[in-house]
Amino acid sequence: MSEVNYEEIKRMTEEQEKTLRFDHFSNRDAWELGRFITDKIYAENIELAVAIRRLNGTIIYQHLTEGTNHINQNWMERKFHTVSYFERCSLGVWATGEGSGDLAEKNGLKKEDFAFVGGGFPIRLKTGEIVAVLTVSNLPHMDDHGFIIEALSEYLGKDM
Repeated sequence: MSEVNYEEIKRMTEEQEKTLRFDHFSNRDAWELGRFITDKIYAENIELAVAIRRLNGTIIYQHLTEGTNHINQNWMERKFHTVSYFERCSLGVWATGEGSGDLAEKNGLKKEDFAFVGGGFPIRLKTGEIVAVLTVSNLPHMDDHGFIIEALSEYLGKDM
């Protein structure tokens, strides 16, 4: 197994967050993005849970395929808390902590409420404002992140 380059992951995720931004994002937009992602999940024949939440925690889109369950919902909840608290994608936060998970303790947070793994991504407007959080769960954490980036790139028509 090769060494993880945390600096490269931090740089890569920062670039992804700068590029994958929206002109606007309404609840209707969340539904359209969620449907796009759900269609992609079924087209690729993968088992994945997906949720989009407002920063106040309100779920504005969620779908779980047959091979997912409440455990995936729990992971998405924890990824949501990570993204909304640190205002970064959860993989970027993971890389900042160099995979140690010590970020919860360092920030006075309960470990059980946060997930320092890939699979959570901020929905930002082009102004930089975070308006929602997209989470997925059920793949290995780097693949969860990769799926989000691929889906958002396709949806927004960006090359990543």
